[in-house]
Amino acid sequence: MTEFFHMGGYALYVWGSLGMTFIVLLLNIVLPLSQHRDVLRKAAEFHEWEGRDEK
Repeated sequence: MTEFFHMGGYALYVWGSLGMTFIVLLLNIVLPLSQHRDVLRKAAEFHEWEGRDEK
């Protein structure tokens, strides 16, 4: 089992690459969701603000 984790001497490269891949995949999910929430919040604020002028 230790041979698997050692990866024939390339463990740092292999596990580092795997870790960076998971970080990028996670960011590809989290950042768009966060931006989507911000856009919806700003649109709601704008709609609220725009409605005040019509009264």
